[in-house]
Amino acid sequence: VMGVNEYRQEADWPPPEAHYTKYFLHSAGKANSVRGNGSLSTSAPRSEPSDSYLYDPGNPVSTIGGPLCCAQELIEPGPRDQRPVENRDDVLVYSVGPLARDLDVTGPVKATLFVKSTAVDTDFTGKLVDVAPDGFAMDVAEGILRMRYRDSREHASLMNPGQTYEVTLDLWATSNVFLRGHTLRLEISSSNFPRFDRNLNTGEAINDGHRIVSATNTIVHDEQHPSAL
Repeated sequence: VMGVNEYRQEADWPPPEAHYTKYFLHSAGKANSVRGNGSLSTSAPRSEPSDSYLYDPGNPVSTIGGPLCCAQELIEPGPRDQRPVENRDDVLVYSVGPLARDLDVTGPVKATLFVKSTAVDTDFTGKLVDVAPDGFAMDVAEGILRMRYRDSREHASLMNPGQTYEVTLDLWATSNVFLRGHTLRLEISSSNFPRFDRNLNTGEAINDGHRIVSATNTIVHDEQHPSAL
């Protein structure tokens, strides 16, 4: 269990005593970067503007640490400070904290998002981050979804530009105690490169696509579209 740095055995998985909690995404329409106004809350949203950013495959968000398996001489794996990517306007940042008491997050982590794009295909990435009082933003869990495979990994289906889709972004599982005084954070973007290959946004075959198209990608969070971690 990270945070408290201890080993713990469980009788089942997820732990039988665990219960799922939704942290809804909120903002005043500009959650872009750590300087924005994105937040997380257990209260569902009502009428709120959406958050948008420009994803340019020619300038992807860089991989900083994480659960990397390969090329460790090029990219250092493990928990690393995410502040360099959180300062980018193409990364949406939603936070809750500083926490009044310890929060034990043990089990699968997912984000249910209502998304749309100006492209026929794009990616959405998510990252769960533990922010210490000194500002160190440690990556805890992360995942990615290629929209053409939102319904099936075997059969691709391109998007209708401008249409809103409900998707589940699997951030995999973790066991981390967000200590009192820390902040729980969710980062949303469209690239984590080079850990994941870039989506060129064109809908072409992944292995031989040549064109690059920038896309305006949007996260909707309102009463009808309650995006949540």
